[in-house]
Amino acid sequence: MRTRLRQLLVSAVALLTASSALPAATAADGDRGGHRPSHGGLSAVIRYTEYGIPHILADDYADLGFGTGWAQAADQVCVLADGFVTVRGERSRHFGPDSAPDFSLSSATKNLTSDLYFRGLRDAGSVQRLLERPAPLGPSREVKELMRGWAAGYNAWLRKNRITDPACRGASWVRPVSTLDVFSRTYALAVLGGEGRFVDAIATARPPAPGAAPKAAEPDAGAAARAAGELFSAADADMGSNAVAFRGDTTANGRGLLLGNPHYPWAGGRRFWQAQQTIPGELNVSGGALLGSPITQIGFNANVAWSHTVATGVPMNLHQLTLDPADPTEYLVDGRAERMTRRTVTVAVQDGPPVTRTQYWTRYGPVVASLGADLPLPWTAGTAYALSDPNTTNLRFADTSLGFAKARGTADVLKALARHQGLPWVNTVAADSAGHTLFTQSQVLPRVTDELVARCSTPLGRATYPAAGVAVLDGARGDCVPGSDPDALQPGVFGPARMPTLKDAPYAENSNDSAWLANADQPLTGYERVFGNVGTQRSMRTRGAVEDVAAMAAKGGLTVRDLQRQQFANRVPAADLAASDVARACAALPGGTATGSDGRAVDVSRACRVLAAWDRTVDTGSRGALLYDRFWRRLTRAVPNAQLWKVPFSAADPVGTPHTLNTSAPGFATALADTVTELRAAGIALDARLGDHQFVVRGDRRVPVPGGTESLGVWNKIEAPWDAAAGGYAEVSSGSSHIQAVGWDGSRCPVARTLLTYGQSSNPNSPHHSDQTRLFSTGKWVTSRFCEKDIRSSPKLEVVRVSQ
Repeated sequence: MRTRLRQLLVSAVALLTASSALPAATAADGDRGGHRPSHGGLSAVIRYTEYGIPHILADDYADLGFGTGWAQAADQVCVLADGFVTVRGERSRHFGPDSAPDFSLSSATKNLTSDLYFRGLRDAGSVQRLLERPAPLGPSREVKELMRGWAAGYNAWLRKNRITDPACRGASWVRPVSTLDVFSRTYALAVLGGEGRFVDAIATARPPAPGAAPKAAEPDAGAAARAAGELFSAADADMGSNAVAFRGDTTANGRGLLLGNPHYPWAGGRRFWQAQQTIPGELNVSGGALLGSPITQIGFNANVAWSHTVATGVPMNLHQLTLDPADPTEYLVDGRAERMTRRTVTVAVQDGPPVTRTQYWTRYGPVVASLGADLPLPWTAGTAYALSDPNTTNLRFADTSLGFAKARGTADVLKALARHQGLPWVNTVAADSAGHTLFTQSQVLPRVTDELVARCSTPLGRATYPAAGVAVLDGARGDCVPGSDPDALQPGVFGPARMPTLKDAPYAENSNDSAWLANADQPLTGYERVFGNVGTQRSMRTRGAVEDVAAMAAKGGLTVRDLQRQQFANRVPAADLAASDVARACAALPGGTATGSDGRAVDVSRACRVLAAWDRTVDTGSRGALLYDRFWRRLTRAVPNAQLWKVPFSAADPVGTPHTLNTSAPGFATALADTVTELRAAGIALDARLGDHQFVVRGDRRVPVPGGTESLGVWNKIEAPWDAAAGGYAEVSSGSSHIQAVGWDGSRCPVARTLLTYGQSSNPNSPHHSDQTRLFSTGKWVTSRFCEKDIRSSPKLEVVRVSQ
């Protein structure tokens, strides 16, 4: 292996030093900074191809981590540094206690609560203890080396380069990092769906004052169910995804195909970053990694491709505590009192004295004050609630991803999942060169069974569990804790045998609904409610996706080009179902007018004609898409689902129902009138092109962005906040991110097209701040350069040797 690497390094360095066609390493891009190797220490060769995509070549895992940390820092140093301030619990010190983080590593709404949580983890040694566990419970030697190398590479880049990004140029908070910092960032991602979702509730939970009432009023069951359902719904989340795998008998050459379309934030620390990582003879993988990660999370190699979608499994549960009447910081288990553990945390604050707070932890986890603003959990003299998150003992995400990177087929993907059991909140969809497909909801979930809930649920849990899969168990009973499966790595979670899994279906697809309809002809059932629901109405995006991919599979003869067409079809399922009915009902309104919610008559006749002429897509040039988007959002908010459709949902036809819009429903005409009023007030023509108002700003120009919102059901999901005062949508905030369309042709080189919608760099001074965004705007792709011959033939090839 080392002989082969030396040969490749010699070739790479020869290209750098001997070819006048290649730019000098340091002169080409001051933010990358190439350096001759020092004596000893870590080093790697980075070959950059079109769009700033690095191909990192290294001798071992530590060197690979080094090259990856260096290259990520070159593109994203400010975003990365901001995240490390977060996991150290130092945001209040540098940015003030009341500002908000970017929500990439937790849901904290203020720097102070973020710091209290992350500083508390650091003081308690939570991550340090996990690092001491032997693999597979703890990280493998390879992952530890990757993390160590990543920290060294990041630090070396800081030491040898000048920051040009105005977001942190000259900032005191940009500092070297430790391996612990890098692992802490991985830990934050693991608990993002559990403790990380309720950081404010952990930091603000306080015992009642002496003499407080022994018990608060029970939350209204209906309100609690709605609040829990909305909290764990993907409809308004900034993370989602689509992915589909096609079996060999549906493709043109008998080999598998995969289209991955994750939906993630376009700014901040939860961005993807694209690279190829190679240790000759050991590892060769290409794809996207979340910032701060040393290994690919979504990607492909010579034999298999995979993507992830955010799963419906609820990775946490609550325990309702019965407190000691004499002390609200003691709780009873089987009649015996246990004292809560107090974590006293001190946080430095900018321009002020340090802030000290106490957090309260139990055998189940931390005491929390609420599950979101609409579901308070009062801590009274008699009752409190503790949150249990099994991912707080999970540092196995990176090892799971590394197992995928080495896989030779979908069977190896399943083996990696079974061995490491490290995915906290995602499904996996995969295809391989032999024509196999895979869907599996293999995630770390508390072993909350329907039987346990029936036996141990509190009144609150009897409302929240059916509605959202959120169990609230009786914490006073020792027999009311999640049990263990014999094949589970850690106690209290489901083992691999219990995971909803579909192998070798003609297509396997997920769009953030439950596992039930991964293939509509082979429904998955029999899993516990905590995984997701069965037999309930699917989202508009799931319905549209299943319609599309089932038709593709039935047609057969599929190629990578068909996957590319699917990504940018920009079909609007909600329009195919209802736009014609809307246009006809609009045209039938007496006098072409409708009454708005303010009681005024509004002329909507122009809107009727625009909707009738609309092409039912959300391409940047589509006229009528913006009008329908604003109308549909307003209509679906105002009209209950039971009244929206004439033909209700049927589990016997879950993709085709509900259908036939009820245009006589109260609220239909009002939604039309209010939409027309809204657009006119914002100065937006009713037939405005979508791309004129759905955009991002790069430099001094707006870049139009295709795609559509969740409620419209568009595969190419795009979300932007509406700002009526500013005249329409603000910049796109989330949606399609690291897209990959992958197949094989019998050679050793995958046939892959990729697109990182927001580009490699957040630095506005980088040439890779907007180049792929412009591609995305026009529906174009990057041809992946995976094999050596393809990398070396790149007309943009730039070779950089980096070292300590």
